[in-house]
Amino acid sequence: MTSLESATNPAHEVPDVSQLVVGVLGGTGDQGRGLALRLAKAGQQVIIGSRDAARAEASAAEIGVGVRGADNATVARESDVVIVAVPWDGHAAILTALREELTGKIVVDCVNPLGFDKQGAYALKPEEGSAAEQAAALLPDSRVTAAFHHLSAVLLQDESVERIDTDVMVLGDDRDATDIVRALAGLIPGMRGIYSGRLRNAHQVEALVANLISVNRRYKAHAGLRITDV
Repeated sequence: MTSLESATNPAHEVPDVSQLVVGVLGGTGDQGRGLALRLAKAGQQVIIGSRDAARAEASAAEIGVGVRGADNATVARESDVVIVAVPWDGHAAILTALREELTGKIVVDCVNPLGFDKQGAYALKPEEGSAAEQAAALLPDSRVTAAFHHLSAVLLQDESVERIDTDVMVLGDDRDATDIVRALAGLIPGMRGIYSGRLRNAHQVEALVANLISVNRRYKAHAGLRITDV
């Protein structure tokens, strides 16, 4: 988006996030590593977390570009924005354990509750409605948003891919927080962060990943999403 376009469409304006520290819980997994790499290459300060600090430090060294590694609690304390990219089956336990450290922080939940059987992937519906709503229930003193669900971990980690042409749907009830997340998404070449509603609408965004998995398997692709006329 050019400065002229932004001036004529204020909805696209985003805050300066250059001084914010971004932490990634689950930063040793494929999606977490990929997001850490892309944000760090864009100039952001990034820390990746794991229950095992040594494992996080080793993964950070492999990623390079200034990424640091630490245990999850340290990442939560030292970051301004914390991306949650952990497996669904450990989601509740990890967030519960970090409630104090995540107080006041912008939390970006990108977890997709999915099941798998012989017919492929299918969406699960948590009791709270979505993974993001579960995060909000467990972290009442954090600013919970939902984003980065539909990104290919393969593309994120492939440094030969310079641009990832996709939109990032950003949901949340705190508009300042969603604007910050939109800004972070827009740092990655080819991406846009698009405000997509309140947190109560996160389930269908998370569930859509099951459809994208089917697309990718059928067409041997790494499908993303584009929102038209925005």
